[in-house]
Amino acid sequence: MPTRLGGVLVVGFDTATPVVSVALHDGERVVSEACAADGRRHGELLAPMIAQVLAGAGASRADLTAVAVGVGPGPYTGLRVGVVTARVLGAVLGIPVHGVCSLDVIAAGVPCGREFLVATDARRKEVYWARYGTAGARLEGPRVGSAGSIPGAAGLAVAGRGGQLYPEAFGEVIGPAYPDARTLCALVAGPRTGPAAVPLLAVEPLYLRRPDAREPGPPKRVTPS
Repeated sequence: MPTRLGGVLVVGFDTATPVVSVALHDGERVVSEACAADGRRHGELLAPMIAQVLAGAGASRADLTAVAVGVGPGPYTGLRVGVVTARVLGAVLGIPVHGVCSLDVIAAGVPCGREFLVATDARRKEVYWARYGTAGARLEGPRVGSAGSIPGAAGLAVAGRGGQLYPEAFGEVIGPAYPDARTLCALVAGPRTGPAAVPLLAVEPLYLRRPDAREPGPPKRVTPS
């Protein structure tokens, strides 16, 4: 069994990007983690990866005290996998589930000291983006739009995959490129005070726009010729 601080064992995962990231945190440090990059297999990858990180720490689902999940913004299908899995785990185990904006998770991996942007791939030649202050707190967003439409973007450093895709729209391109479950867990399991404390959100997906897939409408009426 892992050594736990105050009986804390948090599993965290993010599926808002093509990278599926899972980690286990004991209140003091990450004790197990897994990561896979496959944007079309979130549903196949997540459950086995959760089992993998639990086994790697010698723990079981019954040992968990909380769940942390990245709630996007992100594409509909992948994001839904993470949010639904988090809800089910919380309901079955009777433990709290905490949502965190996936852009905030990326931002937490950027050294403080200057204003910057986080931008991830929203497809359709657009990005999901947010602006952060010198202490790392979110100042604006999340929003979705073309990289070139973000006010002042050309003068700001940018983290996230969106900066790598559209470097001409931003200042310096910095890391990390994707949300990391290690950081996600630390944000939830760590201190909840300070100017850059990341807000915990309801476990609802941040889509920011309608999904590409829609229910078909009623059949069209055929008029005899």
